[in-house]
Amino acid sequence: MSSIIARRRRPAAGYAAVAGGLVVVGVLYGALSGGGASAASGQQNTDIAQGKSLFNASCSSCHGLGAQGTPQAPSLIGAGAAAVDFQMSTGRMPAKESGAENDRKPTDFTQQQIYDIAGYIQSLGGGPTVPTSSQVGTLGADTAVGEELYNGNCSACHGFAGAGGALTYGKSAPSLNASTPTQIYEAMLTGPEAMPVFGDGTITPKEKRDIVAYVIDTRNEANPGGFSLGRIGPITEGAVAWLAGLGFLVVIAMWLTAKRRDPVVEMPGDDQGDAQ
Repeated sequence: MSSIIARRRRPAAGYAAVAGGLVVVGVLYGALSGGGASAASGQQNTDIAQGKSLFNASCSSCHGLGAQGTPQAPSLIGAGAAAVDFQMSTGRMPAKESGAENDRKPTDFTQQQIYDIAGYIQSLGGGPTVPTSSQVGTLGADTAVGEELYNGNCSACHGFAGAGGALTYGKSAPSLNASTPTQIYEAMLTGPEAMPVFGDGTITPKEKRDIVAYVIDTRNEANPGGFSLGRIGPITEGAVAWLAGLGFLVVIAMWLTAKRRDPVVEMPGDDQGDAQ
C-alpha cells in the first residue's frame, strides 16, 4: 500500500494523469463536434489526388496547371472550396465558351467529383469552405430578420422576390428560384461575378441563414392575385395596368367617335319636285 502511495506522489505520475485526461477530452470533443461537422459538409471522403486529376483534365486549360490563373481565367489559389462548389454545382464552370460563364446550366460532374476538385483547390491556399447542413438549414431561422437583411442587401439586384434583374454594363443578377440553400449561402461567402462578398464580419452566419430561409419561404408563397407576372415587382404590374387601361380607353374613344351612317328619310312631294 505504501509503495502505491509513493508512486502516486511522483511528479511523473501527475503529468501522465493530466495528459491522459486531455487525450480523453480531445477524443470526446472530436466525436461530438468535429466528426458531425465533417459529415454534414459531405466532404469527409474528399480525394484531393482525384480532384487534382479532374482539375487538370477539365479546368487547367483556362486556370493553369497549378490553378495560378492565365490571361483567360483568374487564379483559384485562395478562392476556397465554397467558390468551386458554387460555380460547378450551378453549371457555370467549366464554361464551354467565352461569355457562357455566367449562365446557369446542368452540370456534367457528380457532387462527389465537385467535392474532390473543391478539396484540391482548398488545399492550395485555403479560402471559404463549403457550408455545413447546419449552417444552411432553415429550421429555427428568423424569416422576418431575413426579409429585412435581404431587402437591405440583395433586393436591389435580385428583386424583392428573388426573380433577378438587369444590372449595368449588360450584366444581370440571376434568379434565385433554382438555387439551393447551400448555393445561396456560398454566393454570399464568395461573391460570384458582380456580387459583393458578404463576409461573416458583414453578415453573420446566423443572419446568412435567416436570408436563406426568407428566400426559400418567399419562393414557396402562393400568388393571391392570380398571374404572377414573373414576380418581378411593382414596375411590371404598373406597366401592365397602364397598357391595359390605355388600350381600354382607346377602344372606348374609337367607339364613341365612330361615324354612323343614318338612313335618308324622303319627304312627301320630293318626287314631284324632281319631276318638274
